Amino acid sequence: MTIDEKIEILESREYFVVKGNELIQKSRYDLSLPELKTVSYICSMIKPATPETRSKYYPDNPWQLDYEFNIRDYCKICGIVLDSGKNYADVKAVLKKLSDRSMWLDTGNEEILVRWLSKAKINKKSGKVKIEIDRDLAPYLFDLKEKFTQYQLFNILAMKSAFSVRIYELMKSYAFQKFKIFELDELKRLLMVEKVKSYERFPSFRQKVLEKAQEEINELTDINISFETITKGRKVVKIMFLIEEKSENKKAMASMEINKRLGEL
Repeated sequence: MTIDEKIEILESREYFVVKGNELIQKSRYDLSLPELKTVSYICSMIKPATPETRSKYYPDNPWQLDYEFNIRDYCKICGIVLDSGKNYADVKAVLKKLSDRSMWLDTGNEEILVRWLSKAKINKKSGKVKIEIDRDLAPYLFDLKEKFTQYQLFNILAMKSAFSVRIYELMKSYAFQKFKIFELDELKRLLMVEKVKSYERFPSFRQKVLEKAQEEINELTDINISFETITKGRKVVKIMFLIEEKSENKKAMASMEINKRLGEL
């Protein structure tokens, strides 16, 4: 790999992921870790539409819906081992799941059923992927004014838990408040584990979800979080998260750790 290629990968990892707070804070979606990372990777490529890039199928839509990327570039940026023989099949499987998965978005007056992707194509010879974002999802990824959350892509690339990514995005969306209190049942519902038997007991939920997310967020991202339980009698009913932005020095240390985990370039 040339120096220019290494620089390009590092710069791509610094692209900003932008999502609407409505999407992060109120929507329920159950995505695997590869799916969450792929959504963030796609979001990091988002650009304003121009007359040339506006969708030909939805010419009145002000947002660019079509994007293209190379599987090899995707793997390099996300720290996925190249030439494992599975890259093509794995990307294909993730794109299919993102196209199949849907969720309800509450607009106030109505609820809209949307998918992450409305179309995906892969060129078997070049390895280039063309995707189209669901046009009803687009308003939650574009033109967000003040109601959005943004973070640099590399913050989530080295995470090993899907819960870490989801909780990190939630914490970033509330970071300006410095803290956020969730009803325990509400948090489980947002993470879509309210019916998971192994998380019915709070000690298990705390260890496998909250503490794992806290560890990865504090080690790998631009914020530190901690949490306290609020009880009613002996039962935990609420979780209070404390959110603190890291110093520039600690952010740099986290960035070094991320690149180390993703593999030397």
